[in-house]
Amino acid sequence: MGGRYRTALETFLASPAAAGWRELGVFADGAAARAADAVDADAARGAVVAPSPEKAFAALSLTPLESVRVVILGQDPYPTPGHANGLAFSYVGGPRLPKSLVNIYRELADDLGRPVLRDGDLSDWARDGVLLLNTALTVREGASQAGSHLRLGWGAVTDAVIAHVSRSRPHVVFILWGNPAQAKRALIDERRHLVIASPHPSPLSAHRGFFGSRPFSQANDWLVAYGEKPVGW
Repeated sequence: MGGRYRTALETFLASPAAAGWRELGVFADGAAARAADAVDADAARGAVVAPSPEKAFAALSLTPLESVRVVILGQDPYPTPGHANGLAFSYVGGPRLPKSLVNIYRELADDLGRPVLRDGDLSDWARDGVLLLNTALTVREGASQAGSHLRLGWGAVTDAVIAHVSRSRPHVVFILWGNPAQAKRALIDERRHLVIASPHPSPLSAHRGFFGSRPFSQANDWLVAYGEKPVGW
């Protein structure tokens, strides 16, 4: 009998939101199930995993395939307890936002000429067609645990999702921040889609070209040019 993350995967695949995703080979051939089982095995050994099982597939649940207009790719969920909600860069902790998200909001305000956002929950973006996808859907909680689930099999799943969006959707903007995200560029058909690549919004790299890159207006201008609805950032 599967553990909580395997059960969450099965629940997601049975949901209406999964209609466009469940045809992926990684769901049919057991690759996603093996990744979920690896997470359950880690939890059985005592690891505390983020996000909770019911949030692990939130990116795909909140942004069905047919609504995807933008993809923002992250690495893995926040490992600080209580901060991750299954969406890349999204944050549901206390009032002090993660520094990368602070920089994202600063660039958003500068780009679109609006006040800096204070709420870290990006669920509204996800519901508006922004697929906020981490390359690993889970992580161990703890200060030194970032990247701890990158080798559990999620990479094959999320690579398949990126490639499927590229094949299936007509005009999508892929926003790739930092080298790990940009390593996925080969999965994207740039004859049909726009890629916006820049340094990561982390304080370590934001001043090397993330600030001033204007990804939000670029994305909306391109979507409108192709007859798509702009994102309400």
